[in-house]
Amino acid sequence: MNITELRNKRAALWNTMEGFLNTHRNDMGVLSAEDDATYSKMETELDALTNEVKRMERRDAHEAELNKPISQPITSTPEMPARMDNGKVGRASDAYKEDFGLHLRGKTLLHNVLSTTPGQDGGYLVPTDFEHNIVAALDEENVIRRLAKVITTQHERKIPVATGHSTAQWTAENAAYTESNPTFGQKQIDAFKLTDLCRVSVELLQDAEFDIEDYLIREFARAFGIAEEQAFCIGTGTNQPTGIFTANGGTVGVTAAGQTAITADEVISLVYALKSPYRRNAKFLMNDATVSILRKLKDGNGAYLWQPSVQAGQPDKLLGYELYTSPYVPTVASGALTIAFGDFKNYWIGDRAGRTVQRLNELYATNGQIGYVATERVDGKVILPEAIQLLQQA
Repeated sequence: MNITELRNKRAALWNTMEGFLNTHRNDMGVLSAEDDATYSKMETELDALTNEVKRMERRDAHEAELNKPISQPITSTPEMPARMDNGKVGRASDAYKEDFGLHLRGKTLLHNVLSTTPGQDGGYLVPTDFEHNIVAALDEENVIRRLAKVITTQHERKIPVATGHSTAQWTAENAAYTESNPTFGQKQIDAFKLTDLCRVSVELLQDAEFDIEDYLIREFARAFGIAEEQAFCIGTGTNQPTGIFTANGGTVGVTAAGQTAITADEVISLVYALKSPYRRNAKFLMNDATVSILRKLKDGNGAYLWQPSVQAGQPDKLLGYELYTSPYVPTVASGALTIAFGDFKNYWIGDRAGRTVQRLNELYATNGQIGYVATERVDGKVILPEAIQLLQQA
């Protein structure tokens, strides 16, 4: 079954579920125990189809990436030796890339052009292409990076924020002007250290067919993506980024009446708790478990709030707004911040330029392995809390 057939099957199942709820609710508006079990079974099947659609989308994306040409056609005379000058300098040059590959395999460097940065704990800066691939993979692994504003910093970045605005006054002719003093605050993007250590067997490194660069890109991107997304959601701000779903993140716009339930009216209230200018680019963010609760909700016209996506690469929608999920958003529980709605470009992620990879030759030698430590420095925080409204359980 191809991905289009899966999407159509999912849409058909959702329509069946809508009809089932409409025809099986009793006079009190609830399902019997038997009907609830039937609906739960359909919901489980819907989740399975949704996961399979997402899996096939990721597979198609990977296949498209792997099918890209990996080399340029030879245009020089065959007898001429290959040049290591692609017209670029520094970490973008072919010479740097070749030396970095030799460094990963523990071989003698040919060009001696690898560099480090002050304040790093050893290791060489990765080539530009290597770093770009890591960032691209991080976007794939990390939903917050796709939604937020990402900047590159060389040092701590101070961001001025207006905390109060000027006020216009009606003024009579020849009367004195009334002063208005807007106030300003400041947010600072720092650089917290994130590391990952993985091991590769010596035998695997000696295999010429093993692409060590590609393996490390994917392994480090997966590990960094998981750690980053968790911090971007619920990070404390101490030695890690500040999460959206924290006291120093977004603004609590709606407090639900229930500790473990959410109503349609509360979701609608959350939408309108966000100022109109922010709603133009607003999106929902929540846990998958919260989505399962909202699937059964209807608005005042009897239409379901949740709408499944039937188009490749497009997210599901809630009240017409795109809906994204992360496993690190808190689930429904007493006092929990469970739904964020807003323009997530007001969550800034600061990448300190220059990821490094260090090769550890001796630490795992007795196991016949080589260790690799990747290091990055990153921070993230909400710059304008009013731009991201949160729903909090009672």
